[in-house]
Amino acid sequence: MWHFLALAAFFCVAPDVFAADAATNYQQHCVACHGAGRLGGIGPALLPENLERLRKADAVKVIGEGRPATQMPGFGARLSPEEIAALTDWFYQPVIPRPQWQEAEIRASRVEHFAAKTLGDKPVFTADPLNLFIVVETGDHHVSVLDGDRLERIHRFPSRYALHGGPKFTPDGRYVFFASRDGWVSRFDLYNLKVTHEVRAGLNTRNVAVSGDGRYVMVANYLPHSLVVLDARDLSFVKLIETWDDKHTKTSRVSAVYDAAPRKSFVAAMKDIKELWEISYDDQAEPIASGLVHDYKMKEGSFVPGKLNPRRTFLEDYLDDFFFDRDYQMVIGASRPEEGSNRGQVIFLGGRKKIADIDLPGMPHLGSGITWQYQGRTVMASPNLKEGLVSIIDMQTWKKITDIKTLGPGFFMRSHEKSKYAWVDSMMSRENRDTLQVIDKDTLEIVARLKPEPGKTLAHIEFTRDGRYALASLWEMDGALIVYDAQTLQEVKRIPASKPVGKYNVWNKISRDAGTSH
Repeated sequence: MWHFLALAAFFCVAPDVFAADAATNYQQHCVACHGAGRLGGIGPALLPENLERLRKADAVKVIGEGRPATQMPGFGARLSPEEIAALTDWFYQPVIPRPQWQEAEIRASRVEHFAAKTLGDKPVFTADPLNLFIVVETGDHHVSVLDGDRLERIHRFPSRYALHGGPKFTPDGRYVFFASRDGWVSRFDLYNLKVTHEVRAGLNTRNVAVSGDGRYVMVANYLPHSLVVLDARDLSFVKLIETWDDKHTKTSRVSAVYDAAPRKSFVAAMKDIKELWEISYDDQAEPIASGLVHDYKMKEGSFVPGKLNPRRTFLEDYLDDFFFDRDYQMVIGASRPEEGSNRGQVIFLGGRKKIADIDLPGMPHLGSGITWQYQGRTVMASPNLKEGLVSIIDMQTWKKITDIKTLGPGFFMRSHEKSKYAWVDSMMSRENRDTLQVIDKDTLEIVARLKPEPGKTLAHIEFTRDGRYALASLWEMDGALIVYDAQTLQEVKRIPASKPVGKYNVWNKISRDAGTSH
C-alpha cells in the first residue's frame, strides 16, 4: 500500500500518447498516487527534500524498471528515456513557493484505525512486553516485533515508506510512534499489535519525541519549517510552532527533537539559525519573556505562557546533532563541519549558554552517542560519519581522552550497562562496511572484529533487556538479524529480515540505559 515512486497507478491516455514536458506527464501518470504539487498521497512526496538519499541515476532506474516488493511498475516501454530523464530532473527541483502544511491540513489528514475502547488492556501474546524489539525493515517497508527472550518474531506489519529518526515509546512501553520521511506519524499499540492512529504532521520530517509524562508527541520538520505538537492518546492536533528566529526574520529547518524527561521538556536543534530551543510541557512552567521586561518578578513586561513555547539559547555556531548528559542538564552538540574545524559545544540548559568547546574531528554522530564509567568518571563515546574513529570525551572536564581508530566511518554505536563492551559499525566505509568492531570499555581498545558476511553491510547493534545477547543488522534485501552472545561474541542464530535497519528494545529505551541513545 505504501510504496515509493508508484508513478502510474492509473492511465487516462493510450500508451503511445505522451506529453512533451514533465509537468504534463506528471499530471497524466503520477498525480493519482503522489498528489497535487508533488506533495504526496498514497505514494510519497516527490520533492528534493524527500529524495535527498536517492541518487538521480537510481531514480531513473526505478521509473524505467519499477521497484520490487511495491506496486511500482516500470515505464521503460511507455516513456522515452528523454521523458524519464526530464521527469526525474523535475522531481529534484524545489516547488516554488515553498509548500506549506498547516493546522487545517494536519487535522484533515488524521485517521483513526481503532478507537481505544475497542482494544483490550492486556497483551495478546505471552512474551515479556518490556523485552520486545521493534525492528524497522526498509527492504519491503515493514516493521517486525520480536520476542527478546525466545529471539523469535511474533508479529510483522506494513509501515509507511521510509521511516526515519527511530521509533519512540511511551514511558510504560505500551505504545510506539513512528515517523516517515513524508511526515506521517503512526501510533502502534504493542499490547494489541495494531496501528491505532495516523496523522501527517509535515511534508518532510526528521524525527519525533514522546514526552516523559506520555501526554505529547512532538514532530520535527524540515518542510515546512515547524515543530508540531500532537496528543499522544490519539494523535489529535495540539499546536503548530513555526520555527522563526527571535527577530522573526528567518525560519529554520529542525534538525532533531528529543525528550528531556527530568526537565519536563523537549529540546530541539535548529538547522539554519544559531539557536537551541527548549519547549516545556510542564503545566506549571514559568512564563517566558518575549520582549522588554520592567520587573521580571512582578511579571511587568511582555510574556508568553511557559508551556509549549520555546525558550531560546543563543549560540555562536549552528547545532546539527546533539546528546544529553545523564542528568539532562547539558546538551553536547556538533557544529557544522567546516574546513579545519573540529568543533563541538556543550550547552548548559539551565543557564541557556555554552560552557565549553570540545575537540571533535570530522562529523561526529552524537545522536548515537553512549556513556559508561571509565576509571571512575563518566565518559561519552561518539561514532563519526566522516572519519574512522570513535571519540571518547570526559564529561567532567569536557576534554577528549582519546580517538579510537576504527576501520572506517560509522553510524551507530551501542552498549549495555551490564556489558563490558561497546560495539560500533563502519557502515559508511566502502571497504569495511561488513565489519563490526568491539571495544573494551575498560581499556578503550578494539578487542574483536566481526565479519559474518564479507562484502555485505553490517550495522546497528541492540541488546536484549538483560544484556545477554546483542543483535546486529545484516543490512541487505535478503538480510537478517544476527544474534551474538554478548560475552563470548559468538553467533547464536539468525532471524531472516528484509534490509533491517534499526532495532529497538523496549526496556533499554524507556529505562534510558546508558548503552543506548535516547
